[in-house]
Amino acid sequence: MERHIDVELRRLKEELVRMASLAEESIGQAVKALVTRDADLARQVIEGDKEINSADIGIDELCLRLLALHHPEARDLRFISMAFKINSDLERMGDLAVNIAERTLDLLKEPLLKPLIDLPRMAELAQAMVRDSLDAFVRQDAALAKQVCERDDAVDQLNDQIFRELLTYMLQDPKTITRSVGLILIGRHIERIADHATNIAEDVVFLVQGRTIKHHAADQAT
Repeated sequence: MERHIDVELRRLKEELVRMASLAEESIGQAVKALVTRDADLARQVIEGDKEINSADIGIDELCLRLLALHHPEARDLRFISMAFKINSDLERMGDLAVNIAERTLDLLKEPLLKPLIDLPRMAELAQAMVRDSLDAFVRQDAALAKQVCERDDAVDQLNDQIFRELLTYMLQDPKTITRSVGLILIGRHIERIADHATNIAEDVVFLVQGRTIKHHAADQAT
């Protein structure tokens, strides 16, 4: 016989998946606005953050209600604790998408500095990490979660590459400094999105296996 808490936990999982979809869409639209130089789309991303914030509040309230009404223990308690943390990571991703959109609006005031190749690629990797981290959570798939963590290095490497390239632009021509700094900041925002996806993946491993892999603990445990 299904417990009442199981119904609520399933709803919590569904709400987290919905919020993840909103965050992923916001990230994709923010980067598309940058690449296509679409100011209207950038403004839509900024406006759309209200829906993500509303979902954030709703999930927190659902978690608190579950704790208050059911006094969960063991695995249920761990699941709800992880939901709190994952919700926070998703909300921050939405904020970072807004940051990208706001920086895009600033960059649109000047001519395009260079063709954008690495930043969109970096964003694709980060979006895939977000998607897979939530898939790992829903399926409670520790192996997929570990793969997400491993892919964070590729995002970091692209971010470093972008920084070095833009630093060269600034050194060669001071007139490019404002645009270069804007693109560097966008790279940093995307890199932070990947970090939040990694946080979720690490939480999934803890949820499923009861052990932490933060700070490269996985290297010592394998």
